[in-house]
Amino acid sequence: MRDHEMDWTCGLRAASTSVFRPDDSSTGFAQDTPFTKRLLLMNGPNLNLLGRRDPTQYGTFTLADVESRTREAAHAAGYALDCFQSNHEGELVDLIQAASARYAGILLNAGALTHYSYALRDAIDACQIPVMEIHISDIAKREPFRQLSVIHPVCAGQVKGLGLQSYIVGTKELAAILEKGRIEL
Repeated sequence: MRDHEMDWTCGLRAASTSVFRPDDSSTGFAQDTPFTKRLLLMNGPNLNLLGRRDPTQYGTFTLADVESRTREAAHAAGYALDCFQSNHEGELVDLIQAASARYAGILLNAGALTHYSYALRDAIDACQIPVMEIHISDIAKREPFRQLSVIHPVCAGQVKGLGLQSYIVGTKELAAILEKGRIEL
């Protein structure tokens, strides 16, 4: 495997703390089923702590809840959904760079990287598939350093402040963007 290729079955590295969860419900379907279209849900630093981290800001739902509900929304829109979480910026960049070979679009909650990661911004800008920026809280109403999103200008859209529902709305909006793109081609 070359350095820039991904191991889609095991995440990025065996020694990593990242978690890659493929959509098992889509395996084995024929090529003409709706689940041959795939979305990627990416969650950044500290989102593995959902349910334990500051419930007043982030709620009591877990990352597993996010993945399950987002997968349901993706399936309803005709997409399979693979899920990935990492606390490491470089792993997120690597996956974004490789994503266009496998996915129609990306749902991304970059966590704190939203506010300062120009590496993530550049990867999104170069990836050639739409990326929907997701935030559980309303970053515009947070601390001043959290109000800026350096990735927003290169994303297809942004959903914020709806709690777990931000992921569901983001999935629907990304699916609509992708379907609109197919019609215009």
